[in-house]
Amino acid sequence: MKKPFQLLLTLTFIILFNQFLSAQGCVAIRGFSSCSSSQMEMGSSLTKGDFSVGTNVRYFKSFRHFRGTTEETNRITDGTNVINHSYFVDVAVDYYLSNRLYANLLIPFVSHSRSSMYEHGGNSLGDRHITRSSGLGDLRIGAGYWLFEPNSKSYNYAIGAGIKLATGDYAYMDTFYNQGPNKDQTVEAVVDQSIQPGDGGFGFNLNFQGYQSLSEKFMLTTTLYYLFNPRETNGVLTRSGRSEFSVPDQYAAQLGAIYFTNLHGFSLYLGGRLEGVPASDLIGGSAGYRRPGYVVSVDPGIYYNSSRLSLSLNVPVALIRDRTQSYEDKVRTAETGVYRQGDAAFADYLINCNLTYRFRKKAPEENHGIDFNKTKS
Repeated sequence: MKKPFQLLLTLTFIILFNQFLSAQGCVAIRGFSSCSSSQMEMGSSLTKGDFSVGTNVRYFKSFRHFRGTTEETNRITDGTNVINHSYFVDVAVDYYLSNRLYANLLIPFVSHSRSSMYEHGGNSLGDRHITRSSGLGDLRIGAGYWLFEPNSKSYNYAIGAGIKLATGDYAYMDTFYNQGPNKDQTVEAVVDQSIQPGDGGFGFNLNFQGYQSLSEKFMLTTTLYYLFNPRETNGVLTRSGRSEFSVPDQYAAQLGAIYFTNLHGFSLYLGGRLEGVPASDLIGGSAGYRRPGYVVSVDPGIYYNSSRLSLSLNVPVALIRDRTQSYEDKVRTAETGVYRQGDAAFADYLINCNLTYRFRKKAPEENHGIDFNKTKS
């Protein structure tokens, strides 16, 4: 039988990946908040006083434009598509206040480049340039609680909550070319919302996560997450000056299965995930400029773990990309009687890598994990 604590450690990868989700394109999701690092170690193998430090690195290239679920293939053919290269590095620290109560801190860093023609004199001019942004993102602090005593059952569920601080720059500026009436000026202006390091709002989230063991080889996992951003707009005008940046809600959901292989330390994962930005917020107003939409992806992964160190690689591949009608689009449609719906660029896939190290008060062998012969139903 696979060692119990190895089963516990492997599950960390699944949640570590899902807590740092980023939508693959201009529909910008900036990550989870209180689902962090190693708290999902099957409810869990960490005990009071233990903590873990993890880092998550992600990359995607968004370049396919969608309006609704319809891809505007002419944008690539004509060479007018927007191309975003986005890199994310998150550092997460978890601390167990008891065997069931945990707290965490997530420190995100970002680096983006955005290549376009429409922002630099218009597509008709055909002059492509790049704007960039980088720096600290929005800091996240959270906590969670497992509903059942760790290792007492073949399943467990945790509820969590957290806050998001507006630590990231939400008025980042860079150089734009071919500006002015004669398109002969170079100006410094705010970059697009999709590459702003922060959103400028104080937010809070609720999340749910859990696992269900099916056998010694298979286990189901799930994560649900919603970020509330009560602030309507952040006071920063878009480059066109027609509206302010919205501070939108975000949501994500994951369901998948782990297969524990016979190869020592290796496990496989396959799941599905949904992530998006709604057109209207649940709390507060929804005015301002935003690109709402969602992505449905199939999410394969491979993991390796030792007693303290965990490594993982996931490559979610987009199946459905939908740029929905925004609140602002709906208002203007009602005012003019002419249907309006903006577009957004999405990626084909996301590359996601994780590394986590656990600091335990007891040796791993003393942290008894789930024994499938002893757990209660």
